[in-house]
Amino acid sequence: MREGSSGVHLTLLGGFECVHGGRSVSLPLGSQRLLALLALRDTGIHRTVAGERLWPDSIPGRAAANLRSALWRGRRLGTTAMIHSAGPRLRLAPTVDVDLRQILDQHRHLSEPQPSCHGISEHLALVDVLTRQLLPEWSEDWLLFERGRWHQFRLHALENLAGQLLAEERYLDALQTALAATAIEPTRETAHRIVIEVHLAEGNTASALKHYQHYRELLQRELGVMPSARLDQLVQGLTGSAPAKAAATAMSLCTRTQR
Repeated sequence: MREGSSGVHLTLLGGFECVHGGRSVSLPLGSQRLLALLALRDTGIHRTVAGERLWPDSIPGRAAANLRSALWRGRRLGTTAMIHSAGPRLRLAPTVDVDLRQILDQHRHLSEPQPSCHGISEHLALVDVLTRQLLPEWSEDWLLFERGRWHQFRLHALENLAGQLLAEERYLDALQTALAATAIEPTRETAHRIVIEVHLAEGNTASALKHYQHYRELLQRELGVMPSARLDQLVQGLTGSAPAKAAATAMSLCTRTQR
């Protein structure tokens, strides 16, 4: 991730970090939380609301005092402004870069129908970022909604990217990207369907059937439901050939033996 013109970059994905002039800066926890809150709200936030969000168990006077302390310690890094205030509203300085915002900008490209245009190293770096959690070690209630948004966002981003890579016949990249999405949400069908489509595109019928059966068993075990008709239709024609039937039978027998 690049640093902004101010030389300040905030990392929220995978854990909080503030980098200034190429060096990681240690900030008090209260200032970290305030900066993270502002980084997740492009339009800023009222001081009173910020105090209530960050210190919900404190009385209003104590929350306001905590906010003033966090603001005093996190407003600037040397001569570089981190937080702007206009009356009662606070907002992150527009020159401060935030990794989450950069990924959102990249996703606008991923959601377009044209080819992905990502090289191998760039693709691996993007997938790595998309698999990171939002401030995973923090337990604040105000993060629940933002985590839910990021969770859905990164799943769709990974699935869209995997679909583009499959269309470009970059099968290994497509498979790894789709599997990254299944690791985040194992019961979600979209990424599993792409995994099966990749196997079929490569002519690996047995691998496609094996993945389908494992996913079907996962749904039955965890949720008591079956795959969609669309996924069933994807593999339905495969079981008509003798080799495919033999592969499916062998996998079924293996599963029963393991039980």
